[in-house]
Amino acid sequence: MTTTQVYIDFVKKLKTVYDERETENIADWVFENITGLKKWERRENGTNELPEIHFNKIEKYLGELLQNKPVQYVLNECWFYKRKFYVNENVLIPRPETEELVEWIIKDIREINARDSKPTNIIDVGTGSGCIPISLKKELSKTNITAIDISEKALSVAKKNAKNLKAEIKFPQIDFLNKNEWNQLGQYDIIVSNPPYIPIKEKDILKRNVVDFEPGIALFVENNDPYIFYEKIGKFAKIHLNENGKIYVEVHEEHANNVKAVFEKAGMATILKKDIYGKERMVKAIKSVC
Repeated sequence: MTTTQVYIDFVKKLKTVYDERETENIADWVFENITGLKKWERRENGTNELPEIHFNKIEKYLGELLQNKPVQYVLNECWFYKRKFYVNENVLIPRPETEELVEWIIKDIREINARDSKPTNIIDVGTGSGCIPISLKKELSKTNITAIDISEKALSVAKKNAKNLKAEIKFPQIDFLNKNEWNQLGQYDIIVSNPPYIPIKEKDILKRNVVDFEPGIALFVENNDPYIFYEKIGKFAKIHLNENGKIYVEVHEEHANNVKAVFEKAGMATILKKDIYGKERMVKAIKSVC
């Protein structure tokens, strides 16, 4: 079969699971990953026979996609802040909203660097794939970054990405909710986190490709304690965040004001920020000089 014939059949089958726009995006991504051809190149070479090795791989990937497995896990890759990251089912798939959090931090640090030459010490709590600290390190050379996670498997992914992207970052395995482990950590100018924040009761309303494949430990919190990570970050900041230091966190759109209140209760000034969709998804907290 020609490349075009295989592509048309792939799209037809994929449309039974995804809408038209998502189907075409996934199909283009898969075919480029396998054949190395951009969309326009594939069209120009569409009458060529597709090599059997490519056909077999496309059929394998199609089977996984029809089971609602996210294309990022099928291909083991995801683009985040201009760079390609390795991902698997031990880490969350990086999202565009988190890129906005990274952009916010970069903008603020560059303003600080314009008037202060000292390196900025940063810690990422619950690093997952390492997309946040690696992106920060690649954009901001004058930084010392530590990225922690409870999951050894997640840290393995993060370390692989740091090596591939040549980013020097420390990756200690830490259970952040256990304050007895905080003594392994230092002092920081910035704390950043995209922690678990979805109450378990919302599990039933999430898409299958999220619930069935992404790691629950990185997604969900108990219904009766949805702000546990933010509260711990606030307590950690009292000891480990330098004066005038900042906290940047991603939040559940319906809980933004409550997270804001958590940090205000800890004595910090706060700022809410909306994402590209107009939803309040980010909070910055600033530690005042005592």
